[in-house]
Amino acid sequence: MASPPDTSKTVKLERYNSYLRKVNSTKLLNASSKLLFRATLLIALVLVFFFTFNYPPLSDSTNHHFHTHSHFLASAFGGGGAWERQIRHSATPRRPNGFIVLVTGAAGFVGSHSSLALKKRGDGVIGLDNFNTYYDPSLKRARQALLTQHQIFIVEGDLNDAPLLTKLFDVVPITHILHLAAQAGVRYAMQNPQSYIKSNIAGFVNLLEVSKAANPQPAIVWASSSSVYGLNTENPFSELHRTDQPASLYAATKKAGEEIAHTYNHIYGLSLTGLRFFTVYGPWGRPDMAYFFFTKDILHGKTIDVYQTQEGKEVARDFTYIDDIVKGCIGALDTAEKSTGSGGKKKAPAQLRIYNLGNTSPVPVGKLVSILENLLSTKAKKHILKMPRNGDVPYTHANVTLAYRDFGYKPTTDLSTGLRKFVKWYVRYYGIQSGLKKENHLNNEIPEDSA
Repeated sequence: MASPPDTSKTVKLERYNSYLRKVNSTKLLNASSKLLFRATLLIALVLVFFFTFNYPPLSDSTNHHFHTHSHFLASAFGGGGAWERQIRHSATPRRPNGFIVLVTGAAGFVGSHSSLALKKRGDGVIGLDNFNTYYDPSLKRARQALLTQHQIFIVEGDLNDAPLLTKLFDVVPITHILHLAAQAGVRYAMQNPQSYIKSNIAGFVNLLEVSKAANPQPAIVWASSSSVYGLNTENPFSELHRTDQPASLYAATKKAGEEIAHTYNHIYGLSLTGLRFFTVYGPWGRPDMAYFFFTKDILHGKTIDVYQTQEGKEVARDFTYIDDIVKGCIGALDTAEKSTGSGGKKKAPAQLRIYNLGNTSPVPVGKLVSILENLLSTKAKKHILKMPRNGDVPYTHANVTLAYRDFGYKPTTDLSTGLRKFVKWYVRYYGIQSGLKKENHLNNEIPEDSA
C-alpha cells in the first residue's frame, strides 16, 4: 500500500508565506500611521497659520479676562510667579506692625479711596474687583490706574470664586478684610434682583466661608447701609432702632448681611464690624448717585427730577463726604479685635459691632441742587414730582454716638465744601471748561480727599 504524500513542506511554506504577509501588513500599517500623523500635523499647522492671519485678536476685555484667569490658573498649579510677586509687593506693609488688608470692591468709590488712604499710611493693600457694568466701567478702570500708580494691585475676580479667594490667603497672610464689594443702588433692584442676591448675600457668605477656614482668621470690616432702617420713623437713626422693615430689596440684602455676620461670629469666632454708610458723595464718586447725575444734566441743560414725599414734603439726605467715610473705615479697622477661631473652629467669643457712619446733618435735595447751581454757574431745569414707590426712603439722619465713642469718628465736611471738591474733580476728569481731554485726566497725586 502506497504511503500518503508528504505535505509538511507545503504546510511550512504556507506558514512562512502567512508570516510574510503579516510582517508586510504591519510595515504597511506603521508606514500609514506615520504618514497619517505627519499629514495631521501638517494640516494642524496650516489651520493655526490660517486662523492667526485671517481672524482678528480677542477684544481687550476678553483678552484681559483670559490673561487674568491664566495667571490665576498658573499660580494655582505652582506657577504664576509674576502674579504672586505683584500681590506680595502690593501687600507688603511699610510701617511697623502694618496691616495686610484685602479690600474688596477696590475699584469702586469707597474702595479706591480707602485703599489709597491705607497705602499712604504704610499698610499693605490687595484689591479685588470684578469690574461689572452696573455703571461705566471706564471710571472703575481709571480708579484702578490711579491705584496702580501708588503700587496697589487689584486682582480681577469675583467674590463667588472660592478658589481665587483661597489662593490669595495662600499667597499672603491677610490680617484684615475691608469688604466693600456689593451690588449697590436701590432702584436697580427692580430691574435685576438676582444681582443683589449673588453679590450681597452669596458673595458675602463665600468670603466668610474662606475667612473662617483661614489660619489665622482675618478681622473683617464690611459695608452695610443706612437703607436697613427702611420704614423706621424715629430720628436720628440709631443702631438701637428697628431694622426689620426694609423698603427695598437692596436694604433687605444688607440687613441679611448683618444677620449672616452675626451667625459667622457666633459659630466660627470671626471678628466682624458692620458700617452703615449714609449717602456717600465726593470726587471719583458713583454716576448713579443724584449729586453726580444732577451735575451732568445741569451742565448739559437737561431737566432734572426733584422728588417730594407723597405728602408734598422735601426729601432729605444725610450726605456724607468721602473723607469722613474713609476715616470711619480706618477707625473701625484699627479697633477691630482679632478673630478667635482657627481652621474653622471657634475658640472664644469674638468681637461683633455695628456702627452708623453719617454726617449728622440732613440736607433737603432742593438745597443740594441750589449749591450745584451756584458752583456750576448754571440754573437747573427742575421737574418736581412725587417720589415713586421704588424702595427709596424720604429721610435719613445718622446718630454717630457709638462710632465717636469707640474710634473717634467725627465728620468734618459740610455739603457745600464737599460738593465744591466734587465739582472741581468732575470738570477736570471730564474735561469741561478746562479744555482737558478725558484721556489726560490722570495724575500722579493722591486725590486731596484721600489724604
